[in-house]
Amino acid sequence: MAISSEPVYIYALGGLCEVGKNTYCIENEKNIIVIDAGVRFPEANLPGVNYVIPDYTRLKNNQRKIKALFITHGHEDHIGGIPFLLQTLYIPVIYAPKLAAALIKHKLDDMRIKTPVEIIVYDEDDVISCGDFTVSFFHVTHSIPDSYGICVDTPQGRVVHTGDFKIDLTPVGENINLSKIAMIGSSGVDLLLSDSTNAEIEGYTPSEKNVYQSIYDIFDTAIGRILFSTFSSNISRIQQIVQAAIEHDRYITVIGRSMETVINIARDFGYIKVPDRYIVPVSDINQYKPNQICVLCTGSQGEPMAALSKIANGDNPHMRINPGDTVVFSSSAIPGNGVLIDRVVNKIAHQGANVLTNTILKDVHSSGHPSKQELRLMLRLVKPKYFMPIHGDYRMLKIHGEIATTVGVDPKNVFVLKNGETLQMINHRIVEGNSFPADPIYIDGKNIGAVSQFTLQEREEMKNDGYINVVLAINNNKVVVSPEIIVKGFIYSDAFISSIKEIADKVTLLTIKEKMNTEEIEHNLRREIRNYVYRKVERKPTVVVSVLEKC
Repeated sequence: MAISSEPVYIYALGGLCEVGKNTYCIENEKNIIVIDAGVRFPEANLPGVNYVIPDYTRLKNNQRKIKALFITHGHEDHIGGIPFLLQTLYIPVIYAPKLAAALIKHKLDDMRIKTPVEIIVYDEDDVISCGDFTVSFFHVTHSIPDSYGICVDTPQGRVVHTGDFKIDLTPVGENINLSKIAMIGSSGVDLLLSDSTNAEIEGYTPSEKNVYQSIYDIFDTAIGRILFSTFSSNISRIQQIVQAAIEHDRYITVIGRSMETVINIARDFGYIKVPDRYIVPVSDINQYKPNQICVLCTGSQGEPMAALSKIANGDNPHMRINPGDTVVFSSSAIPGNGVLIDRVVNKIAHQGANVLTNTILKDVHSSGHPSKQELRLMLRLVKPKYFMPIHGDYRMLKIHGEIATTVGVDPKNVFVLKNGETLQMINHRIVEGNSFPADPIYIDGKNIGAVSQFTLQEREEMKNDGYINVVLAINNNKVVVSPEIIVKGFIYSDAFISSIKEIADKVTLLTIKEKMNTEEIEHNLRREIRNYVYRKVERKPTVVVSVLEKC
């Protein structure tokens, strides 16, 4: 390929120094391709937030250059941001593997995204031209079928993105194409972007087949119903559970909207094989003996609104936790979710169920990501001159960078970056470029309207320090309706309420005399009430004041 004088830039909008919202970009003067568009699910310290997405401003400002979005696989941290991306800017075409394409189409319909977009299915043999860039693919093994790495040839050099992968020699599903990866490496790779999620773990990630024996043992020994909670997109795991259930003559009930959606789509493509007669609606579950039932449900991360939490709380009208049930958490905890998971585990255990989580004694989960030996092997096969670890918290990226230096990558050629920091490639040489703002955007609900930092701060204050609402009415420079005080979130006395009312009356009269407007009165009331509460109880509650002007 002829060498151009225009540099190629490589950067992430999401996926660096975090696990989630993977969104990587390759850009030159006339072209941008985007690899993946994911979300991150909020931790417990983000109350009321449904999704965390990247800031798409850089792409919006360069709209004319965008050629395509390429998807590596169908997990939410790689496709979940697509509805929000399409609400922000125009994407001419999305290239995706067949399962991911089906999941994307369903997601856009479910979220009522009317923006027209062409979705084209690719496979390993395809080669796609996007302006100055040529894109090809190699199959990898992950916890969902149809997972790929991507090779991008640019006028300035070659970039390889591994996607999420593990080197599993006995996978549930298709093998990783090590020979094609080696061929790409032998023909020259300038920059490798590689999955860092398990970079802290030595050795190899256990094969998904290892989990099957543990699943089989659970079915052999359980005397009552068996409930498996896992990620709805972990299709390899779901297929193993379904297979064990059928072999033990148990009927399968699916609970949780996302679980139902993914299983239906995966069955259509033949990735999950289960005869219709083995599927039982949850409304009919009590017509069967406990030892005839296996439940597949969402909620392995302890999410309050997920299916397992609702069952544990008694909020599912068709199902309760019964003594003798076996509940299996078949997933690893996302950082920050440990407290939520423990809460659900304890609630289920109190109701007499046997709860199983992943331990050294029982493998009920195997990661879909590579450990250190697999990372070393990938680096040996690809043989990159430069290396940029991706998809992981900072410590994971740093360790992965150190791993690269042990297998021959020059330490000066390893770049541990943050979202918004760029690499610049010219004539196969890479240096760090400029950076741009890439702060996370917090989504409340399903619309692109972001939750501000101020709103998040208010929610955190309400969670930690409570809430006080003050409502009063004024007319002709007088208080005509005495303050109504509502306190939530901490213990208070009648004297405490009376004191707040006195402060409200006094501050209102003073500010009226000074001819302040309603907004200024509310501001002063908030300040004085917060100061009083902090002096009395050492709390800083959210104070909401409404001053009504009666006519």
